[in-house]
Amino acid sequence: MSTLAGKTLIMSGGSRGIGEAIAVRAARDGANVALIAKTTEPHPKLPGTIYTAAKAIEEAGGQALPIVGDIRDDEAVEAAVAKTVEQFGGLDVVLNNASAIDLTSSESIPMKRYDLMQDINARGSFLLARTAIPHLRKSENPHILTLSPPISLDPKWFTAGHLAYSIAKYSMSLVTVGLAAELKDDGIAANSLWPRTTIDTAAIRNVVGAELANRSRTPEIMADSAHAILTRPSRQTTGNFFIDDEVLAAEGVTDFAKYRLAEREEDLQLDFWVE
Repeated sequence: MSTLAGKTLIMSGGSRGIGEAIAVRAARDGANVALIAKTTEPHPKLPGTIYTAAKAIEEAGGQALPIVGDIRDDEAVEAAVAKTVEQFGGLDVVLNNASAIDLTSSESIPMKRYDLMQDINARGSFLLARTAIPHLRKSENPHILTLSPPISLDPKWFTAGHLAYSIAKYSMSLVTVGLAAELKDDGIAANSLWPRTTIDTAAIRNVVGAELANRSRTPEIMADSAHAILTRPSRQTTGNFFIDDEVLAAEGVTDFAKYRLAEREEDLQLDFWVE
């Protein structure tokens, strides 16, 4: 299987950045993409809305279903999954893309921000996946793909001033570990995907540091690697923590220059949790 033509994906977030790039790549195959997100109006520093993403999906050749909703709201997520299945006749892929980031230190972070990251990152990923399971069982090649890192217990990832964020992202990764084991006999794949380097997105520019943009890769490397994972047989591809360029290397890609904003490979900035 090398195409997502006719497949139906539901994605949390996706109004911009990596999520939108993955959705547009699937749309180029002729996939149906449902987006559940809150962004209906552009933010001054974060351009893009659920509607501009839907337009990009349709212009790429797919069918879009923008659903305004909060990934933290049980009823909203259940309604979004039901609406997606009703509109497209089934569900093949869950993509846990929505994620909140706050790099404030443990001593200073307000618990409200801590709770927000847990609710969106960990609970939201679990909620969307669990709600979709009955429908994924009916798919010929069902996948759950979560944008979260490989789990490392190296203390540097807990003492770097962003413990709360590390906990939230690792919680997403634990969803992958658990669902891969729990759903293996059903043939439903559960994997995580993470970039080796920083990716040039609005979040990177506005939260981590604008200076990283020229030391990053483009979102298209994540889109192409997600596409490669989602077109693999689900029964043979589960429980993995994939790194974007390793996925593409396995597909025969040897030149990554087209994804690079930095002048040289050695100028690229490694992302969090990547050695």
